[in-house]
Amino acid sequence: MRLWWAGALLAGCCFPSASQVAILQIQVVEGEATVHTPGSRNGHALTVVVTDETGKPAAGAVVTFKLPDDGPGGTFANGLRSEVVTADSRGRASVRGLHVNRIPGRFQIRITTSLEQARAGIVSFQYVAGLNEGVATAAASKAKPRSRWPWIALVVGAAAAGGIAAGAGGSGGHSGTAVAALPQLPSTPSLSIGGPTIIVGRP
Repeated sequence: MRLWWAGALLAGCCFPSASQVAILQIQVVEGEATVHTPGSRNGHALTVVVTDETGKPAAGAVVTFKLPDDGPGGTFANGLRSEVVTADSRGRASVRGLHVNRIPGRFQIRITTSLEQARAGIVSFQYVAGLNEGVATAAASKAKPRSRWPWIALVVGAAAAGGIAAGAGGSGGHSGTAVAALPQLPSTPSLSIGGPTIIVGRP
């Protein structure tokens, strides 16, 4: 009798029953790789789904979201760097109202879950955008002239410089250098108007 009770206690202590959860799985299904505006409060949710080894939703699983202690990051709606949520009947757990700081860069939200004896964890990557991101690009695009005349002037100036160099080479007696001649621009047509001629004859 004593040996039977000892075996029963050992089985109950070291081996989980059929109703106990042995393995948990956790997956981020919403809010991954979000880019946050510096100093903003995000109204979108960061949501995970917790399931057991059979893929069944792990309702009642405790999910903890943890922000970094320094660098890019922030606080949750409760004003702390960690928040605990219980998964609903679909195994879903969400946090909202993340208030990010003004330090640009990538940061991690560590997410862990537990139910009975089972544990699981995952990391969600988030980003705080640069404070001046996009400003320099916009200013540079506005400063660029959209006229084609500076390019024409540059070509004509380069051709003129080539002509001057050819003249200098000819005066020094060097030959064999081919220089493109300047394009001949159409001359302005001249127009001369003479005085009117009046002839008076006899009546």
